[in-house]
Amino acid sequence: MISQTEENYLKALFALTSVKGEASMNELSKQLEIRMPTVNSMMKRLSEKGFVVYESYKPLKLTEKGKKEAALIIRKHRLTEMYLVNMMGFGWEEVHDIAEQIEHIQSPKFFDKMDKLLGYPTVDPHGSPIPDTEGKMVAEKYSKLSDCKLGDVVVFKAVSHSSEELLKFLTSRMLALGSVITIDAIEAFDNSITISYANGRHEVLSNKACESLLVRIKK
Repeated sequence: MISQTEENYLKALFALTSVKGEASMNELSKQLEIRMPTVNSMMKRLSEKGFVVYESYKPLKLTEKGKKEAALIIRKHRLTEMYLVNMMGFGWEEVHDIAEQIEHIQSPKFFDKMDKLLGYPTVDPHGSPIPDTEGKMVAEKYSKLSDCKLGDVVVFKAVSHSSEELLKFLTSRMLALGSVITIDAIEAFDNSITISYANGRHEVLSNKACESLLVRIKK
């Protein structure tokens, strides 16, 4: 049995190591906002359980066992978010904290039933991929809206981070996943972008906002 605290460490380490395959103890400490000695002690424990490759003064790595365990925690979280939005009517900005609690339920049947009721979704409400029952996850490759060119027509597919502030901002502008967006103007001074979408709506988005929107060129 793995504890809720251990699950939180694995999930954080999975996120940190997703790009380069390793992370420092200091990065993990900052991510979790937990003091280094406490993090060090937990890494020793997770190493003993076969989840983490831990050696003094060397970067941390997840073992294959650790990667699978972390991905299954993420699966529970993202399925829960999808269920809350699709089946219970929550806004996509409301579900993260609830899913953080439910993801620690130790019942694969519970989440398998949730998956079936949802029709086996492959992404969560924010466009992030949902791992399968074996912990395998297929991540789509998208472009940032900030990297698009004048005249491009794109489909809004995901957000790079699902902060409540960003999601509320997008909701207030009626920008939802699946929106078809046309790049009408790019401001040279600050790289803000004027877009049109949703039956003639127009909006000027800051470069910060555009960095957070992941899109695919419309074919």
